[in-house]
Amino acid sequence: MPQGYRIHSPTVRRTAPTSPNQVQYAQAVAETKSFSAAARAYGVTQPALSNGIAKLEERLGDKLFDRSPRGVTQTAFGARILPLIERTLVALDAVAAEARRLNEPGEQKVRMGVSPLIGSHLVARAFSMVQGLPVPRDLVLREANMQELRECLRTGQLDVILIPAVTAMPRYEHRVIDVEPIVVVSPDTAEPTPLELEDAGKECFILVPDTCGLTTFTTQLFQANAMPLRTYPGEAASYRVLEDWTKLGLGSAMVPRSKLTSPDVPHRPLMDGGREVQISFEAVWSADSPLAADLLQLADSLAAARR
Repeated sequence: MPQGYRIHSPTVRRTAPTSPNQVQYAQAVAETKSFSAAARAYGVTQPALSNGIAKLEERLGDKLFDRSPRGVTQTAFGARILPLIERTLVALDAVAAEARRLNEPGEQKVRMGVSPLIGSHLVARAFSMVQGLPVPRDLVLREANMQELRECLRTGQLDVILIPAVTAMPRYEHRVIDVEPIVVVSPDTAEPTPLELEDAGKECFILVPDTCGLTTFTTQLFQANAMPLRTYPGEAASYRVLEDWTKLGLGSAMVPRSKLTSPDVPHRPLMDGGREVQISFEAVWSADSPLAADLLQLADSLAAARR
């Protein structure tokens, strides 16, 4: 080799690998349009979620989201990339579900998650119908908050969840399986005369933590009717506590009728223009589930039974 010449090795650019958490965080922000809501959904701090998305954006070479006082929006780059991320997560969920199915070939069970807002009558109906499937199965129940149920469905730890129809899960199958009247428990309820929604706007409502779906439903109901929601500054831990606090005169409580501790609890039907205000409940499952055919039959049977 002539003196003075050197062979230069090509420069290899090394980037940190993309983690599943990073793409999950990005999908959650795309669904909720909120970094804080996405962080709550995954049980992480907002800085941790933001840092994960920043690393993903660095890996991809451009920003996925713009943040402003008006909220979170997708960038033009994000609008092209996020659908690919969604399809990637669907594929990952399918891989995990199929692996579990292959590792548990003898299992004959349906793992069902239920929100605390689901009435016992609906759980009993589901129990009976699961045993009546073409291949009779055992029902394994798990009650948890909405965020945990949604995450367990995403990761394949649950086959189907029964939840109030208040938050979209666009990559999954949905079927409304039940509706239930909403009633108002108030400290001054003497006669069970109906309460019109416009009059309910004059009352102060005690809320529960936004985990079971009831607070989300209440908030959405008032927002849909362009009404302010007046709330008590504290939160009740359970539906029974809601009733106890109304007796103390702290405010009123809005609950599905099945969640009254007794039919004798003084309450009023909530009406909107003379029609009952109702909350809907839905079954949600993955179309890629090995049990998809059975879950569809189960959901259809639950929906038919309510009629």
